[in-house]
Amino acid sequence: MIATTLLLAQADALAPMADRQRGVALLLAAVVIGVVFELLRRRKLREEYSWVWVVTAVALAVLAAQQGLLLTFSQWIGSSSPVSTLFFGALLFLFALVLQFSVRLSRLTHRHRTLGQRMALLEAEVRRLRETAGHDSTPMTEPGERTTAPRPHEEEVA
Repeated sequence: MIATTLLLAQADALAPMADRQRGVALLLAAVVIGVVFELLRRRKLREEYSWVWVVTAVALAVLAAQQGLLLTFSQWIGSSSPVSTLFFGALLFLFALVLQFSVRLSRLTHRHRTLGQRMALLEAEVRRLRETAGHDSTPMTEPGERTTAPRPHEEEVA
């Protein structure tokens, strides 16, 4: 009973966003979509990540344009103002984004370690095959370094 009374009192206290705040939110959504498409065009952002940003910008635009929906969300989470609800949504979005990148980084770290181990095993196998074939065993080098002397046409002119 008390919770219902508080919710009704809070619903009366919530006022729609001011026109300036709505304009800023809509402008921000448009800028995000424009930047995402420009980054896609320049191939600086992969398509698999672009949908997250486009969906977020569209959600921001819808919430800014539909004041009733934003006020309902504000009441549902117990926010004191619609702008606080937008900030709360932004915080949840950033939390989800950081969590996604942490999972991807963990996966890449595991792959990196596995590739390093496989490379070491392959280098040992190559070394063993060279020794059993009776070839001159040359020491393994770092990636990008030569294992043999340069050919005459590859030598640098002093």
